[in-house]
Amino acid sequence: MRLSRKLAVTGAAVAALAFPVIGATSASAATPAVATATSLGYANTLDGWIQASLQVMAQNGIPGTYDGIYRNVIRESSGNQYAINNWDSNAAAGTPSKGLLQVIDPTFQAYHVSGTSWDPYDPVANITAACNYAAQRYGSIDNVWGAY
Repeated sequence: MRLSRKLAVTGAAVAALAFPVIGATSASAATPAVATATSLGYANTLDGWIQASLQVMAQNGIPGTYDGIYRNVIRESSGNQYAINNWDSNAAAGTPSKGLLQVIDPTFQAYHVSGTSWDPYDPVANITAACNYAAQRYGSIDNVWGAY
């Protein structure tokens, strides 16, 4: 096998050697796939989103049950993945609650679970981050019976 090096010149006229990554393909060098309901074999429905989230949660040691998640989703968003609260104190402060479990961006970012999307409207990412937060604060989403 023959390795070749290429000289790359940046806009600032700085030269750098570019080495190919052995064994890398465009697929393996691409951004890793994120867990979605369909990528994990579930339907793209509320049931599938909860099932997929439970799978990711189990892989990351985050407690919670289907019933606990479902109960909170229905209370917070009625199952609308694009729900946004533009009227409460969080919204007034510029950080409205978003998604199935009505998570504000700073909480979503702080409790994001690796392998899920960084989009707070993504159902699996939203549920999983919210359950991670609830686990840290209340022991489990199952212990949340009101706004949290």
